[in-house]
Amino acid sequence: MVDPRDPRCYSIVVLRPTLADVASFAPAASILADEPDGVGIVGMPMNFVVAATSHTATGTLFDLPVTVRFVPASFVFVHGDGTSRTSATGGRSWAALGQAQFSATATSHAYGARGTYGASAIVQYSATVDFGSGDVAVPGLLEVRTPSAAIEIVEVRTALVDLTCLENPRGPGC
Repeated sequence: MVDPRDPRCYSIVVLRPTLADVASFAPAASILADEPDGVGIVGMPMNFVVAATSHTATGTLFDLPVTVRFVPASFVFVHGDGTSRTSATGGRSWAALGQAQFSATATSHAYGARGTYGASAIVQYSATVDFGSGDVAVPGLLEVRTPSAAIEIVEVRTALVDLTCLENPRGPGC
C-alpha cells in the first residue's frame, strides 16, 4: 500500500483544456470588409475580406499561469441570402489581387436578387495552450463572428439613346 504522505509518492496531473476553458482568452471580432463598399449589383460579384490574424493572450487557467494562442484556421463567409462559402483565407481586396472591380475571387459572392442583406463572417480559430512546458492543442475550433454588414443590392439597366444628356437634357434617363 502506498502512503500519500511518503515524500517518494507523487501524482501526475494531465491538463486537457477545452474550447470552453479558453474562450475567455479569445481574440476580438474582426471586421468584414466588402467591395464595392456596401452596394452591389444583381448578378455581379461582391468581394468580402476579413483581416484576422494570430492572437496570443496570457492569464490564469486552472489556477496556473497560461499562454493561449489562437490561429485562424478557416473563414466562413455568410452572405445573408441563405448561402455561405468557406475559405482557407480571409480573402484579399481587388487591388491587392490586381483585379478589376466586380471580378470573381475566392471569397466573392454574386447576389441573385435586389434587396438588403446582412453579410457577416465567422473566423474559426485553432487554439493551443502553454502552461510552461510547450504548446498543447485544444480540440476543436473556436468560432468568432464579425459584426453584420448591410449590403444593398441594386439592379442596373442600360438604354441606348441617340444623344447624351448634355446634348439633349430632356432625353431618356437625363
